[in-house]
Amino acid sequence: MADDPIAISVDTTGFRREIAEADRLTRGFGRALGAALEGGVVKGRSLTDVLRGLGSRLSQLALQSALKPVENTLGSLFSNLTQNLFAGVTPFAKGGVLASPTVLPNGGAGLALAGEAGPEAVLPLARGADGRLGVAASGGARAAPITVNIATPDVESFRRAEGQLTATLARAVARGQRGL
Repeated sequence: MADDPIAISVDTTGFRREIAEADRLTRGFGRALGAALEGGVVKGRSLTDVLRGLGSRLSQLALQSALKPVENTLGSLFSNLTQNLFAGVTPFAKGGVLASPTVLPNGGAGLALAGEAGPEAVLPLARGADGRLGVAASGGARAAPITVNIATPDVESFRRAEGQLTATLARAVARGQRGL
């Protein structure tokens, strides 16, 4: 029992990431130190200038390292924001159904709540020939044939009533086009 092996599983992803970052910073420090010494030895700069340049470069590396998490967080935040903003957009230009309560913009008058009492239909609107706004007919709708039967005792009585019949039919067709 005392000699039974124990299996331990550890996620080292975060540790490896931090080690890689430390390695990157160490290499940056080494490059900065090498460039500073090169400036002093090869280019004949004074020790004060070399140390000032080294201090400036190390400050720059420290600032970049300190701001890296902020940069990553902001980048991730804006990336997620734009993805989430447009991921849930459903177009209703051709109509649809709101199956659950949904908050919608209300044409500059604030917000509106739709679907709170059950499913609600969204119907596209269009202007009719008379300029009035109403529910648009679907693109596949065809005009229905209308048959009018007129019974008169003679042709003369039909001729007398023809104008009245024409006006009555015109009004009925206009009401039908408006959806009344």
